[in-house]
Amino acid sequence: MIPADLHITSLTNPKIKNVVKLRNRSQRDSQRLLLAESYRDIKRALDAGYQPRQLFFCSELFLKNENEATLIERCRASGAEILSCSAAVFTKIAYRERPDGLLIVGPQLHTTLSAIPLPPDALLVVAEAIEKPGNLGTILRTADAAAASGVIICDRCTDIHNPNVVRASTGIIFSMPLAEATTAEAIAFLRQHQFSILAATPHARQFHFNANLTGRTAIVVGAEQYGLSQTWLDAADLRVAIPMNGHADSLNVAAATTILLFEAVRQRTQTP
Repeated sequence: MIPADLHITSLTNPKIKNVVKLRNRSQRDSQRLLLAESYRDIKRALDAGYQPRQLFFCSELFLKNENEATLIERCRASGAEILSCSAAVFTKIAYRERPDGLLIVGPQLHTTLSAIPLPPDALLVVAEAIEKPGNLGTILRTADAAAASGVIICDRCTDIHNPNVVRASTGIIFSMPLAEATTAEAIAFLRQHQFSILAATPHARQFHFNANLTGRTAIVVGAEQYGLSQTWLDAADLRVAIPMNGHADSLNVAAATTILLFEAVRQRTQTP
C-alpha cells in the first residue's frame, strides 16, 4: 500500500471540491494554479524540475506499469501533499475519459521573454490569438520535437493553463519555455535579438521551402479563423505560404506550424 497524508472517500471533501473548481479558468487564475493528469505528463513535469503542491492518486485506476509508486515518492520528495482517493472520488476530479489514477495541482507557469534561451541559430514559434487549447498544446509538443528554443504567445484567446493544453502538449508545457507578451513586446524582442521574422499566410507569393530558415528564425502563426494580424504581416521580414494543391484553402494552425518547423529542421540538418 502506498502511504498517503490523507485518504479521501467523500465527494464533498473540501480538497476535492477545490480541484473541481480549478476546471474553471477564473478559479485557476485567482488561485494561480493548474492541473495535470496522467503518469506521462506528471513525470515530464517532475523531470523538468516542476514542484506540484498536491498529488491525488487512486491505485484502483493505475495502468499497472509498476512505476506509479516511484512517481508518487518523487512528488512527496518535492514537497507535495499526497492524497489517496477512492475510485468514485478520483473520477470526479479527473478530466480524462480514461483516467490512470494520477493528478497533480501546482503553480502556474509564467516565463518572461528574457528567460528564453537564445543560441546563435535559435528557432522560435510566435502564436497569435490561438483559439483552441488542443492546437496550442500540439504546437508546444511540435516545438519540442523540432528543438525550438521557445514559444511566445501573443494576444491569447485560450488559457495556456487549460488542462487540455497540458494534455495536448503531453506534458511538454513544463519544459518548453512559454512566454506571454503583447505583439509590440514580441516584435521588439525579436528585433533586439536579430531574428528573421517569418509570417505564415496563404496570401504569400513565396513557398516556405524556398525561405532560408537556418539562422535565428521566428515562425509566426495566427488564429485559425482570421490568420495573422496586419501588424505581424507588416513586421515580417518574409511572408511564406504552404502549397495547397487540393480543395482546402488553409490548414489547421497546428498542422501548419508542424510543416514550417520541420522545414527548418530539414534545412538545419541536411548534408551540405
